Amino acid sequence: MEKKNISRRQFFSYSAMLGAGVVCSSSLLTSCSGEKKTGLTPLRQPGEYYVPELPDKAIDGKELKVGLIGCGGRGSGAIVNLLEAASGIIVTALGDVFADRLNSVKNMLKEKHNQVVPDAACFVGFDAYQKVIDSGVDMVILTTPPVFRPIHFQYAVEKGIHCFLEKPVAVDPKGCRTVIAAARQAKAKGLSVVTGTQRHHQRPYVEAFQQIQNGLIGEITGGNVYWNDSMLWYRTREKGWSDMEWNIRDWVNWKWLSGDHIVEQHVHNIDVFMWMTGKKPIKATGFGSRQRRITGDQFDNFSTDFEFENGVHLHSMCRQIDGCSNNVSEFVQGTKGSWNSATHEIKDLQGNVIWKFDSEAEKANYQQTNPYVLEHVDWVNHIRKGEAHDEAEETATSTLAGVMGRQAAYTGQTISWDDISGSDLDYLSMIPEMKLGPLPLDKFTVAVPGSAKK
Repeated sequence: MEKKNISRRQFFSYSAMLGAGVVCSSSLLTSCSGEKKTGLTPLRQPGEYYVPELPDKAIDGKELKVGLIGCGGRGSGAIVNLLEAASGIIVTALGDVFADRLNSVKNMLKEKHNQVVPDAACFVGFDAYQKVIDSGVDMVILTTPPVFRPIHFQYAVEKGIHCFLEKPVAVDPKGCRTVIAAARQAKAKGLSVVTGTQRHHQRPYVEAFQQIQNGLIGEITGGNVYWNDSMLWYRTREKGWSDMEWNIRDWVNWKWLSGDHIVEQHVHNIDVFMWMTGKKPIKATGFGSRQRRITGDQFDNFSTDFEFENGVHLHSMCRQIDGCSNNVSEFVQGTKGSWNSATHEIKDLQGNVIWKFDSEAEKANYQQTNPYVLEHVDWVNHIRKGEAHDEAEETATSTLAGVMGRQAAYTGQTISWDDISGSDLDYLSMIPEMKLGPLPLDKFTVAVPGSAKK
């Protein structure tokens, strides 16, 4: 990821939001009781990590033409987020496999945002992504099912287009490697690439990240990350749908399309721990099962132990089952304290709150607090400033960690980083032909780890 220096003045402009008595910076560290904190050792120095500028809206500049590839729920949301983030954005092309989805977004843009996309710039089919990218756009939003993300990103970079990639950026090792290679090419071309890991553009997380890098919790010794929530949506098969149409309309339940929910959804939480530590896991051991899922071939729960380069362990837990205890958060333990994203607090080892994000101050100082909008603010600012920026490689690394955890659970084996990063696993190779027709559904089976007792 691009590195950016933070001046002393910029740092205190971030910290000023926190209010007297709970501000912690590298030069003035106080607890809520006013007790001085000394002897902090930064994990990394400013300039060794990226901190986004998060104004309410992107700077004005040249008009930018944007294309949307993938007109489902996330795509329709992302295009609206972009229009909120910046002025001078013109939606000039749409692409999707299904005409009904494309027309839904097209009508929404016209009725609610006065954006009229001509029929000649609306493309349907598996090659729609090429037509959108070749239509003359400056920037493109990639929000199809994630199995297609690597090839769409690779093509956009070859054509010199700025990209927004929804997470996850791949579903298998081959896809992750493709994204990493394309990300490096994009940076060399001076392109701006932002991903849908919106916590990197969420002020409470960004502030906490700075405090942790400044050494407020000391050396990181471990953590827990969770995405335990209710069952996601699903689509039962309708009359007239081919295998492929059913799979894509129900994509979030099929591992070849989504990567399973440890990759598709829980990547957010795994990514946060990797962001805070600046390290990647070297191996994973885990388990999971399928108990309640209605369609598809995925698990509905995972529990994974990730061991990192420095011997630190992360416990990762995710579940999509109704009627269970829910928790979507991250917890990071250090030698001097801990951070909990559920409360946006840092506590010392005695349990005293020594830092807390002030959401009321944020509301008083900013009009825009939605990270889904702020990530697009950052994207457009880099484009209009002519700055190369890359988030895709970091997100691909986090995605690959999720894939490693998934394969550990699927196989019952401990999977190393070298194992997974060099693996030839390629879900698209299971698909005989990319068209709305039959699929080898007999191969889409639920994984069973280990071996049966004989």
